[in-house]
Amino acid sequence: MEATSPGVLSRQKIEEMIDATPPLITAMPDVGTQIQPNGVDITLEAVSSFEGCGTIAVSNDNRILPETVDLTYQADGSIHLPPGPYHVRFNEIVALPDWLMAYARPRSSLLRSGVALHTAVWDAGYSGRGASLMVVYNPAGFTVHRNARIAQLVFHPLSSATSGGYAGAYQHEGTPSG
Repeated sequence: MEATSPGVLSRQKIEEMIDATPPLITAMPDVGTQIQPNGVDITLEAVSSFEGCGTIAVSNDNRILPETVDLTYQADGSIHLPPGPYHVRFNEIVALPDWLMAYARPRSSLLRSGVALHTAVWDAGYSGRGASLMVVYNPAGFTVHRNARIAQLVFHPLSSATSGGYAGAYQHEGTPSG
């Protein structure tokens, strides 16, 4: 188990873990720009619209996710989004060890543009290419470009390694093994 300390991982620890085996994060379009003092900016791979209704029940056996339809980028790599909800996928593939969890937080430029990014906890042991909910509240809409930095992952060490990391349905999502 990795020695843990309170707080979040520093830039230096993140860089060390990116160079480790297995790396903390791969598929980063611009490592030098993305590593921040307290986390890693993660970038936009794809934007999708929702088609149909979803269901969450007591058991995951009854979970129904709505279909999504990928939107097409313009020739300049942009997509103009009218107000509404969108499913967004990230470029980066994250591999969290059993002693580390993460939160994805929106970059402030989104918030200043009338756009929210709703995210979930990234559990210790999770590996994959994550996704989030982007909601455009700005009545004029919002234009976003492929590979734009839209969120920052902030990594929190656990007080001790978990005895059984994430093993849910989204393990290895968006990766060749998922």
